[in-house]
Amino acid sequence: MMAAAAAAGGVSSLRRVGADGRSLGRLFVARTRIAEISRWRWCLINSRTFQSAVYDPNEKTFEKLLIANRGEIACRVIKTCKKMGIKTVAVHSDVDSNAVHVKMADEAVCVGPAPTSKSYLNMDAIMEAIKKTRAQAVHPGYGFLSENKEFSKRLESEDIAFIGPDMHAIQAMGDKIESKILAKNAKVNTIPGYDGVVKDADEAVRIAREIGYPVMIKASAGGGGKGMRIAWDDEETREGFRFSSQEAASSFGDDRLLIEKFIDNPRHIEIQVLADKHGNALWLNERECSIQRRNQKVIEEAPSTFLDPETRRAMGEQAVALAKAVKYSSAGTVEFLVDSKKNFYFLEMNTRLQVEHPITECITSLDLVQEMIRVAKGYPLRHKQNDIPINGWAVECRVYAEDPYKSFGLPSIGRLSQYKEPLHVPNVRVDSGVQQGSEISIYYDPMISKLITYGSNRSEALQRMEEALDNYVIRGVAHNIALLREVITHPRFVQGDISTKFLPDVYPDGFKGHKLEDSEKRELLVIAASLYVAEQLRSQRFLGTPRVSVIQPDANNWKLSVQLGDTAHSVIASCQGSTFLVEVDGIKLSVTSEWNLASPLLSISVDGVQRIIQCISQDASGVFSIQFLGTVYKLHILTKLAAELSKYMPEKVVEDTSSIVRSPMPGAVVAVSVKPGDMVAEGQEICVIEAMKMQNSLVAAKTGKVKAVHCKAGETVGEGDELVELE
Repeated sequence: MMAAAAAAGGVSSLRRVGADGRSLGRLFVARTRIAEISRWRWCLINSRTFQSAVYDPNEKTFEKLLIANRGEIACRVIKTCKKMGIKTVAVHSDVDSNAVHVKMADEAVCVGPAPTSKSYLNMDAIMEAIKKTRAQAVHPGYGFLSENKEFSKRLESEDIAFIGPDMHAIQAMGDKIESKILAKNAKVNTIPGYDGVVKDADEAVRIAREIGYPVMIKASAGGGGKGMRIAWDDEETREGFRFSSQEAASSFGDDRLLIEKFIDNPRHIEIQVLADKHGNALWLNERECSIQRRNQKVIEEAPSTFLDPETRRAMGEQAVALAKAVKYSSAGTVEFLVDSKKNFYFLEMNTRLQVEHPITECITSLDLVQEMIRVAKGYPLRHKQNDIPINGWAVECRVYAEDPYKSFGLPSIGRLSQYKEPLHVPNVRVDSGVQQGSEISIYYDPMISKLITYGSNRSEALQRMEEALDNYVIRGVAHNIALLREVITHPRFVQGDISTKFLPDVYPDGFKGHKLEDSEKRELLVIAASLYVAEQLRSQRFLGTPRVSVIQPDANNWKLSVQLGDTAHSVIASCQGSTFLVEVDGIKLSVTSEWNLASPLLSISVDGVQRIIQCISQDASGVFSIQFLGTVYKLHILTKLAAELSKYMPEKVVEDTSSIVRSPMPGAVVAVSVKPGDMVAEGQEICVIEAMKMQNSLVAAKTGKVKAVHCKAGETVGEGDELVELE
């Protein structure tokens, strides 16, 4: 339906209003519009559609809406607006001028340079954009100004509708201290802690001792895991106070902190609420969000495997009671920590659309963005609590441009040189704001997309997710697909045995990738050998030979050495048509594929077991990088003769990095704690790097004397840059 509507529009015009007020004409043909729209699909199963996806043309809302955000959430809002017949305005920084959300909107306005404080958090520029485009309403998405009471107040003063709750609710629930007091008054279970603002590190230590360790130090105005630290002793409390206050000031412009009891090994379960301006409020079931790293969610699912109907109802009723206590209207989320005995405690209320809202949409058949727009216009809810079902199961993986082998995910920057979403897999939805050629920069959150799968039950949803992750092509930046795939296939996750400590518990030494079983290792070896031979045969074809097949039936046996890790394996391969017969370590396997070596995805059958693999790269020395079961493995493939001669090659000397402190990620230097000539002890802080609003302390690997400092506060550094050198 969306594609047809786009095609009917023919050539569409995008008017971009620059920061200086000039209008620049830009045309996008219909097929570009169709391509963008088709990147995102609602969850459909057996022709099931959203209850609220029936858009009544007689139900008037707004003629034009501005999205005060970027990336996937801006694209997400634009798609619903198009369905509802609402024209859209995108705002963007100068580095986002060619972003997908800018192309999708009917109009676009540049609101400043790349830093968020000068663009997406620049209220003056955004208010000016609203005036220029005559937008009647603003959807803030999540993050940025979505929970900023001052922004809501300014919109109200200009008679601009805010697609979210009113200023009173934002203020009440946006402040963790005030919200906790309100929750207690509404008879919502709360976590023991200190309800006031912590003044300094000394007071933080005193309060922590009174509450009892461990404690959670968190930003009062925070969210998204930023400005949060767990402290187990006085020293960690002092350090946590420093970092949390700095992160809070950087992310929210508010460095106030609070301290509460840390509930060890809990689940993080949240309730989606929806309320209107007529006193009606619903709870839309729960989302399980326990898989986290650094207090940021990685994988979510709906419903939770842990809740029984009674606990679900109790949590839902308390969430609605809190919403009604602050006269809440719009979509919102009440987050709880749940212990092993199903005791639940109020954590916070997010007065906005959550990142993970798609999984709630999948199991309830509601379009939450549409519901938010209707509520903002003054319409009452169309559903009663008994109308809200749990239909099937949905899982969401947050696909990030991150290196999961570094602290479960340190940001990666670069250009998406190749990008293909797995939309051909059944019951898959991808919410993204990128396309091939998009740039992942240091200025914004490194999320690439939200990958959502739906099934009639949890097993089916997880199976779809596994297939979708295998079929997701991302090149040019590091990404966390290996970690995502490992988690959703891990026995503990499959059994539902999870908590917020899942990642450190399962991977105490950090994530190392998939550990191959013997049968999987053989599969990888024979696949790699087959790829090598197929590539060799293709390169041997004469110019002008018809491209019927890269495999010739008279190919001779190939005697190879395939090295995986520290072990070299003897392999003999021969081919019969499109099937290879490969013997590795005395075991023979058949390998069949179409062998389309130009495709980023290859479907390969190994003795009847179907695998989707990606050949990431190969070089002239015979090193293949192959993505297999989510993890990228390097295999060195040589002919038997070349392998025997390789032992005479000189080995590369490994660099001693104990005397060098390098940046583990691209980012900005916040502070440098040493100067040349200083003596430092092992583990002593050398400098602090900030990336995507998260601060990371870099420490000395050994005791020594500082020889040179190659950075200073305020500088931008890249991954691997040398920061400090020891003698």
